[in-house]
Amino acid sequence: MGPNVAKLIGEYGFPIVAAFGMGYFVYYVWKWATTEVKPVLGEANTTLVALIDRIRMLDNDLIRLNQKVDTVLHLRGKTIEQERVEAENIINQPKIVDESKVKNDKK
Repeated sequence: MGPNVAKLIGEYGFPIVAAFGMGYFVYYVWKWATTEVKPVLGEANTTLVALIDRIRMLDNDLIRLNQKVDTVLHLRGKTIEQERVEAENIINQPKIVDESKVKNDKK
């Protein structure tokens, strides 16, 4: 390869041989990118879209779960408040005293 390149440089000049060399290099890189890199990028893109969809589904699930927890806490708070009011009413309810028992107790 060495003597052939030197012969070509001597015959056509360095700029012409360098231009053909760069042309071959560009062709080689383009061929490599389209045959090896592009399919891998397509596969990675498909995987990325699938992951984004799963993240969105998880986000929606978390939003729904958070709403359910808020609803349960809200309803449980109402239940606790209702139980407190009922207990307070029982405690503050005036006691009805049976007068016959009080008279018997005094005798």
